[in-house]
Amino acid sequence: MSYHIGVIEDDSNIQAIVSAFLKKEGYDVTVMDSAEKGIDLWNSTPPDMWIVDIMLPGMDGYEFCKKIRNESDVPIIIVSAKDEEIDKILGLELGGDDYLTKPFSPRELVARVKRIFKRYRPEGKVHEEENQIVMNHLVIDKNNRRVFWKKEELDVTTKEFDMLLLFAENVNRAFSREELLTLVWGEDYFGSDRAVDDLVKRIRKKLKEIPIETVWGFGYRLRDKEE
Repeated sequence: MSYHIGVIEDDSNIQAIVSAFLKKEGYDVTVMDSAEKGIDLWNSTPPDMWIVDIMLPGMDGYEFCKKIRNESDVPIIIVSAKDEEIDKILGLELGGDDYLTKPFSPRELVARVKRIFKRYRPEGKVHEEENQIVMNHLVIDKNNRRVFWKKEELDVTTKEFDMLLLFAENVNRAFSREELLTLVWGEDYFGSDRAVDDLVKRIRKKLKEIPIETVWGFGYRLRDKEE
C-alpha cells in the first residue's frame, strides 16, 4: 500500500512538476487548487501527508493547516514564496512539519517527504511489530483486543472485534457473507447469513462513518481510500 499525498497548489506548472516527481517515487497523489477542495478530500479520503501552498484563493494555507491540525497529526509540508523568517515561524507554529521556499527543487521536496515518512507513522498502515493496526480513525490493539475510533475507546463484543480485525487486516478486499460466517463464526456455524448483516449494522452504529461498504449481492469490505 503506497502513501497518499494531497497537494494543494494553484499554480498549474508547479502542480504538474510536483505530482510527476512524487508519482515517480511511487506515491499516490491528489492535486487540488484550493484549500476548500483539500477539506473535502480530508473528509472523504484523508491523505497520509499534505503539501500546501500558503497563497491560495479563498482559504489560505495557514487557515487550512490550522483546521487539519485541530483534528490530526498528519504531516504537513508548507511551500510558499514568502521567505521571511516570521512567515516560516508562523507556518511551523500552526502545525507545519517543514517549510520550503519557492522556487524549490522538486528533488529536495521529495527528499523532505521521504525524511518525514521515515519518522512519522501514517494512518492507514499496518504495524505488525507493535501488534497494532491504525487505519484512518480506527485503531485496533490486537494483543489486548481493544478498539479505538476517533481516539475514543469503544466497548465491542467478541464478534465485533473479530470482524473489525479481519476487515482491517484485509483492507479493500471484499468478503462474501459465507466467508465472513466461516472466518468470524467458525466452520461449525449453521445459522443464517443474516447474522453477518446484523453484525455489520451494529459495528456501523458504534463506529460512525466507518467505511465498511456493502458489495451488493455479495458481502462487505472495508475501504481505505479510492483505488
